[in-house]
This record gives sequence, C-alpha cells and structure tokens, in this order.
Amino acid sequence: MKAPGWPHAPPHHLGSVHPFLVTAGTYGKLHHFRHPSRLDVLQRGLLQLTSDFNWQLEAWAVFSNHYHFIARPCHQGDGESLKPMLSRLHEKTAKWINKLDGQPGRKVWHNFRDSILSFEKSYLARLNYVHCNPVHHHLVPDAGQYPWCSAS
Repeated sequence: MKAPGWPHAPPHHLGSVHPFLVTAGTYGKLHHFRHPSRLDVLQRGLLQLTSDFNWQLEAWAVFSNHYHFIARPCHQGDGESLKPMLSRLHEKTAKWINKLDGQPGRKVWHNFRDSILSFEKSYLARLNYVHCNPVHHHLVPDAGQYPWCSAS
C-alpha cells in the first residue's frame, strides 16, 4: 500500500459561493505590522483588494503577525480569485514592509488557510471568533475598541 502524500500546504476549496474564513500569518510569526501605521496599511490593503476582486467582506481582524477575515465571493466562480487576491495582498505588503525595514527579499508571509462556512451555526461561531480575536489576544477589553477589526 502506498503511503499518502505529505501535504505541503493546506487544501484550498475555491469553487464555493458560501462564505470563507481565511487566516494568514507572517513567516515565523514575526510581528512585522506592530506599529499602528503598519496595521493601517495592511487593513486598507485587505479592504481594497477584497473589493477589487469582487468579494463581500463580512468580518475581519488584522494583527501584527496574522489576520482573519470572513468573506464570500459575489458571484459563482469568483471563489477561484481567492488565491490570486491573497497573493497580491501578501506581495504588496511584503514589498512595502521590507522597503520600510531596509530588508529587500525577506520572506514576510507564510501560507493561508481557508474554510468554507456552509452551515449557519458554523458561520456564526467563526464570525464571533473573528470579532472577539482582539480580546482573545489581550489587546483590548472590548473588541469594539480595536480599530483594525470590523467589530469596531
């Protein structure tokens, strides 16, 4: 019997019109976006690219070393644009942060994970997770106080 292949990246399920939970982290969990101005740029990039790629952003939380968002493709087949959308976000923000830090070519982003939220109960649980993440990380006592999250 042949051993199963080793997964080098999480599987991506891109054909759905259901909402997706997406999580991405920086390489080595380094805090490249620790300063508020850096968080502003990352959040602005996420908001702009989801719009440009025809995704309806429903929730997000952006941190110094990772982000989460829930979004759904606006039309059947738009789910295929998730990977190119995140590639562009990661490329642009990595080049910007590396120029700012004087470290050209440094790897900034690791892979991303996506999950299809096809059941209402699952969707609501993940929505709560994304909105409460700033509290979970002890950044604010109330998620509405965190400016880089849709809960605010």
